[in-house]
Amino acid sequence: MRRTWIIGVAITIALGLGLSITWSNAPGRLTVESTPVLAQQTVDQAITDSGQQAIKEAIAKVGPAVVRVDVTGVVDISSPFGDFFDDPFFRRFFGEPFDIPQQQERRSVGSGLVVEYAGERLVLTNAHVVDQATTIRVTSVDSRTYDAETIGSDEQLDVAVLRLEGDTETLATAELGNSSAVEIGDWAIAIGNPLGLSYTVTMGIISAINRDISKPNGVGRYDNLIQTDAAINPGNSGGPLVNAVGEVVGINTMIARQSSSGVAIEGINFAISINPVKEVLGQLVAAGKVTRAYLGVWYQEITSAMADKFGVQAGEGVVVSEVSAGSPADEAGIEPGDVITKVDGETVSYDTLAQTIAFKPVGSPVELEIIRDGEAVVVPVTLSERPSEETLYGDETPGVTETEAAEKFGLTVGPVTATLAQRLGLQSPRGVVIMDVVSGSKADWGGLQRNDVILEIDLQPVDSVDEWNSLVVEMDEEASPMFTILRDGRQRYVTIGE
Repeated sequence: MRRTWIIGVAITIALGLGLSITWSNAPGRLTVESTPVLAQQTVDQAITDSGQQAIKEAIAKVGPAVVRVDVTGVVDISSPFGDFFDDPFFRRFFGEPFDIPQQQERRSVGSGLVVEYAGERLVLTNAHVVDQATTIRVTSVDSRTYDAETIGSDEQLDVAVLRLEGDTETLATAELGNSSAVEIGDWAIAIGNPLGLSYTVTMGIISAINRDISKPNGVGRYDNLIQTDAAINPGNSGGPLVNAVGEVVGINTMIARQSSSGVAIEGINFAISINPVKEVLGQLVAAGKVTRAYLGVWYQEITSAMADKFGVQAGEGVVVSEVSAGSPADEAGIEPGDVITKVDGETVSYDTLAQTIAFKPVGSPVELEIIRDGEAVVVPVTLSERPSEETLYGDETPGVTETEAAEKFGLTVGPVTATLAQRLGLQSPRGVVIMDVVSGSKADWGGLQRNDVILEIDLQPVDSVDEWNSLVVEMDEEASPMFTILRDGRQRYVTIGE
């Protein structure tokens, strides 16, 4: 009886797992064989069903908190087709095709997200969505409408906070997640109002993290962006980027549709990481703006090719590529080539230095631990308030002037004229400008680009074509020099050949 019961249980389990059963000639011998195709189909279907259910639950969790943001404002336009560009993000990214200033009322559509802060329901969106707005109207998923006003806006992060008029107690709110936990390959869900089509959901994956790119209007840079291939279009600006468990990890802000060379691009979209938004939310609500501390250095990550030249390990701290005149760093004696390793005893990296400094109190003293010429030095610095984006960046469009010079490493260079120096914001005509980079050359693989201005080679000044020639003519083609360059108005180091 016991054996019969055991065999019955075995048969039941086997059938449930999609296995076949045979009875051998040997008395009482049961043989169980697998049927891989059926079992695999069952597993695959279970995985598919589970994944779909998770995504549906994530959408259901955040979707009701996504709102449509309709904006009216009087702006300068320079195109008779201005009404076609019905989204503020679209105009920021592509610009206007003509230069005939006009005043015109503009209506545009963006997206937003209802969150709860200090017991109040507020709407997060992009600053550029509500820039120059005269009226703002917010519509919820269930078609309730609210007049809104901007109570705080931050140009650097491109985030704004709206307060709604009327009863908001029953509005759904979204949960803000942890963007530091985002990994490449995670599911990504974008919800918003692309092209005015309310409540549209798209899905993809996280393609990259910690992207730093120039802003579409040419003033300043976005830092720590999340890149995704989830479809984002004009009108998605200000809407949430959501993970697979229904947490908001970013605010959709920028799309890439065409490269500088005119090549069409698809599937490259960007969102502001949500953690910096959470850090500034209190200031935006209380003061209407964000006050950040300012050090006044431009810096870059130290690669393995650069490490020996600065006497540090790859990834150890950041190397200062430029010091802004009159800044706290300048007054404290920080120099290009210094490697900043710690701030007030806290180890810093390329990804953490900006935030570490930004949220120190303005006017507070800090101690920078740096490595200079291979020696550790502690430098006290008193931080000031960070200037505006326009003050920091300004117009950074370089030009080109051709002349003869020795070709090396795939580079053709020319002199920096007085006109070019003025456009680059240089104190005087210095360095040489890259005229051409041979495709596939060492310089090309190393990341040097046309219009880069070379200021130094292996920290040796290059103030003219003659100095360029004297330094590079004797160099072996297999050498791996480090170039100090000026690109987009900022100084940086590039090592080629390794």
